[in-house]
Amino acid sequence: MGGTTVAGAAGRRLPVGAEPVAGGIHLRVWAPDRGRVAARIEEEEAGPPVELAPEGGGYWSGLLPGRGAGTLYSFLLDDDGRAYPDPASRFQPEGPHGPSQVVDPHAYRWRDEGWRGPPEGGQVIYEMHVGTFTPEGTWQAAAEQLAHLADLGVTVLEVMPLSEFSGRFGWGYDGVCPFAPTRLYGTPDDVRRFVDRAHGLGLAVIHDVVYNHLGPDGNYLPHFSAEYFSDRYDNEWGDALNFDGHGCGPVREYFLANAAYWIDEFRFDGLRLDATQQIHDSSPRHIVAEIAERARTAARGRRCFIVAENEPQHVRQVVPQDRGGDGLDAMWNDDFHHSAMVALTGRSEAYYANHLGRPQEFISAAKYGFLYQGQYYPHQKQARGTPTFGVSPRCFVTFLQNHDQVANSAGGRRLHHLTDPGRLRAMTACLLLCPGTPMLFQGQEFLASSPFHYFADHEPELARAVAKGRTEFLSQFPSIASASKDIVADPVDPATFEASKLDPEERARNAPAVALHRDLLRLRRQDRAFDPDRAGKVDGAVLGEEAFVLRFFSGSGDRLLLVNLGRDLTLEAMPEPLLAPPPGSVWALLWSSEDPRYGGIGAATPPAAGAWTLPGHAALLLAPAGDAS
Repeated sequence: MGGTTVAGAAGRRLPVGAEPVAGGIHLRVWAPDRGRVAARIEEEEAGPPVELAPEGGGYWSGLLPGRGAGTLYSFLLDDDGRAYPDPASRFQPEGPHGPSQVVDPHAYRWRDEGWRGPPEGGQVIYEMHVGTFTPEGTWQAAAEQLAHLADLGVTVLEVMPLSEFSGRFGWGYDGVCPFAPTRLYGTPDDVRRFVDRAHGLGLAVIHDVVYNHLGPDGNYLPHFSAEYFSDRYDNEWGDALNFDGHGCGPVREYFLANAAYWIDEFRFDGLRLDATQQIHDSSPRHIVAEIAERARTAARGRRCFIVAENEPQHVRQVVPQDRGGDGLDAMWNDDFHHSAMVALTGRSEAYYANHLGRPQEFISAAKYGFLYQGQYYPHQKQARGTPTFGVSPRCFVTFLQNHDQVANSAGGRRLHHLTDPGRLRAMTACLLLCPGTPMLFQGQEFLASSPFHYFADHEPELARAVAKGRTEFLSQFPSIASASKDIVADPVDPATFEASKLDPEERARNAPAVALHRDLLRLRRQDRAFDPDRAGKVDGAVLGEEAFVLRFFSGSGDRLLLVNLGRDLTLEAMPEPLLAPPPGSVWALLWSSEDPRYGGIGAATPPAAGAWTLPGHAALLLAPAGDAS
């Protein structure tokens, strides 16, 4: 057995898990707390369990002779009378409580050999949940809709977590089998077909991974070793992962291998790291920096785009590693969203309370990214954020909607249900033309009528706890807490999940909204003035209580974006240099959010001389033209 183990290990792709090798299936698992580990084939007349041999360091390994891809197996630990799925299972066809299945990562024949990854800059992200992106909720159905996103101008698909979790539906953030794509949307090769199809259309795909906790149902890692988790840190969602305590070496390697696995075996183009503030690590080199390095190595020369969600806004995450940072590409910018929500809805409660929605906030966001960069943040009763000066604008992912924020609105309602259509069009122009990396949430581009609720299928006792926790979380919003309980959908009701599914036919019915997004993204892509790498090349000024101007400097090709979220505003005196046209030119209307093609009522170009009237609830884009002499 020992000789077979060594020979099999030499050809392994991952440090743990089941892999086809010459002569059978090689198994390797870390179980330092156990005195016996065996593998059981889950078939009739499969024979006795195969004993694994200890390697040292808590690892066990062995060969299942004559077996191949498709084999179902479980682990037996000591003599506790239970069978456990593989901690590094590549597929759980019966869910997280069932046996694991051997997958051959070489079986799929890729067609994307010329694909080199997402563009160097200028990404446009689209966040999607596979289970609700189409009525079918499968990888295959989702792949059939990708051409629409490529035509829209999207460059990167951000797929919400797909690791196996319990129940019939969920968001995926309670995954318990980090290496196994959930059976709910299809097979591992269905994931590969989706990625392959995306690449063929010029779309990169990144996977939203959760390295801060595991879900409460189906997490069997503690049965293999208690050292997977740490009690040294508080964690919002359960036990923290052990990245810096006793026995942390194999734990770090497990998650580093996981990051590389998605990039290597599924050809994902990067990762979105969930809630990195809950990835606790006091090691000399933070695990987040190692994840970035391992993922890029696994990409084998392809570009690899890595994004963080980090509520405290620690800018070090996007600082290059040779300058002491973690070396990620971008971070979500909640500040932009919160200011936009206040400006568009008038609501300033809960975690929106410390954003005013005033014009200066959008000017500052365009110039500096985060709005809180170390100032006192009353909502948390502490300072929040770190300085961003000198950081490229493309490092900040800006958005008007995402899965959390839509679900946290009353009834899971989308932004177009909460504000005026003209204001939303104007703010969409600000989102898609401003510096930063814009992100759309699924259905946003066609004003989807479906809500997006929080949903999670659990057994009754856990379901009651989840529903209670959800109600308590939303109680911070007085408007929701004081409303009828019916406004908060039951997370475990299948109808809540079904109601959240998109209807792709709405793209055609809401064509003006699609045209708005497509035209703005075309402007962003084709007009040099909106190059997100032109740090410091945008400035702005407040023009009124709800109006502002942003000037994008590009030599003689400057652009002026006028945004007015309030009533019509007449500018008779204009003592603001940013409004002056380039020498020898006058301003001409290039684009208007009130174009009838988008559902607007039209807007006149400001005159070359005389007072300007900025239409209410509108955005105008001006370009220099003509001869003012």
